[in-house]
Amino acid sequence: MAENRSPHILSTSANLLGICFIVLTSLKKLALNDGSLIDEFAVAAVMFFMTSCILSFISMRRQKTTSQRLEKAADFIFLSGLLVLFVATILIAFNLIK
Repeated sequence: MAENRSPHILSTSANLLGICFIVLTSLKKLALNDGSLIDEFAVAAVMFFMTSCILSFISMRRQKTTSQRLEKAADFIFLSGLLVLFVATILIAFNLIK
């Protein structure tokens, strides 16, 4: 019995996408982007989460066989975005990037 994870992936990706946009906006407004890797990590996460959102949305609109492949791709890309955010958080926590 297959679970339909696409709605969960879509909502969570959209939430994390919003957080990444808040981070980018804050960095630009505070002019903290000089020599910083934080914005590069945030942009990478935005790309992963946006792709995951699109794939999961399309997955909900397709037939079952295509839908499962798109859902798996969205799931993998979502996990990649989470890993990018995790690495950025660890580097910030240990003051390795500023």
